[in-house]
Amino acid sequence: MNDREAYIVLNMISGVGTARFRALLSEFGTAAAIFNQSASRLAAIKGISLALAERIINWQSEVDLADELDTAARGGVEIITLGEDNYPELLKGIYDPPLCLYVRGQLPDFAAPTVAVIGSRRMTAYGKKMARHFSEAAVFAGWKVVSGLAYGVDAVAHEVTVNAGGVTVAVLGGGLTRVHPQDHVPLARSIINSGGALISEFPMRYPVSRQSFPRRNRIVSGLSHAVVVIEAGIGSGALITAELALDQGKAVFALPGHIDNPQAKGCHKLIKEGAAGLLDDFADVMREFEFLPGFGSTVQADQTANAIDFSTAGLTNEELQIVKLLELEPKSFEKLVNEAALPAEKLSGMLTKLELMMILNRQPGEIYSLR
Repeated sequence: MNDREAYIVLNMISGVGTARFRALLSEFGTAAAIFNQSASRLAAIKGISLALAERIINWQSEVDLADELDTAARGGVEIITLGEDNYPELLKGIYDPPLCLYVRGQLPDFAAPTVAVIGSRRMTAYGKKMARHFSEAAVFAGWKVVSGLAYGVDAVAHEVTVNAGGVTVAVLGGGLTRVHPQDHVPLARSIINSGGALISEFPMRYPVSRQSFPRRNRIVSGLSHAVVVIEAGIGSGALITAELALDQGKAVFALPGHIDNPQAKGCHKLIKEGAAGLLDDFADVMREFEFLPGFGSTVQADQTANAIDFSTAGLTNEELQIVKLLELEPKSFEKLVNEAALPAEKLSGMLTKLELMMILNRQPGEIYSLR
């Protein structure tokens, strides 16, 4: 057994985990060397019971390595182990990085700006609107989007990113032989086709369970530089992800909501405790990283509209049309829809892009004006 195979086998033996693996690795030097020991020698390591040691030594009774490798290959899945160079450094730096990552699609460069957009499965209409807004804003700012492929905010974040031409990564709570929820199979396919990826730490046929979601959530935050919480109830998975992100030292931002909305209580808790920044613009996220190369370039545009040559700012004809409409006076979103004769969804994305380019301001009541 080589070292890579040893990682995969240890990942498939329940009860090993990152902490016990590190203890074993510290003692024996390589993953493969662990399997050359006796059960009593393994059990001498702190945290390793004799029962677990015997299961490791007799791994073939519960792990079919050949079948796992064959299933992954036939499914177009790459297995990346913690000991390999292409394992994401961002994830390697968390307290308990997965021993293995199963990847279907193209693993992005996580050194580039990446944001997790997370929130309630039972999102409100406002939550859906804001999930769309901030996902589009992230794409236009050049950030990749990570989420968990769940119903609600997760699905909106993935879908909007794909439709806006961005790259998104979905972290699953089970093996990659089955997408959960099944309704999201077309969405998962579009994520891969647009240059993104599906990722899991679980073996290929590992079933989805409630216990697997917290493990998934630490990867969602672990693969991100910043975490944006759209809506989160007290005790929700989104709030747990935000708390995991804080433990990992990530920048967390929460969107305030109506005080009578149960799905906003988690966001308000994070903001009141000073654990998360109050989010009302994606520029809030970018400012956190603006001194890092490649992270803050979008907010370095000239602050005055008069300093921008719109004809050379890389705008489309439709975007130039919006600028010209705003030259006379500020206008509401509804008025711009009518005067520009554009679909509301398309106009919303264009306005977000122009806002991020520091060409226009969005004021309360969805009033837009040139800077």
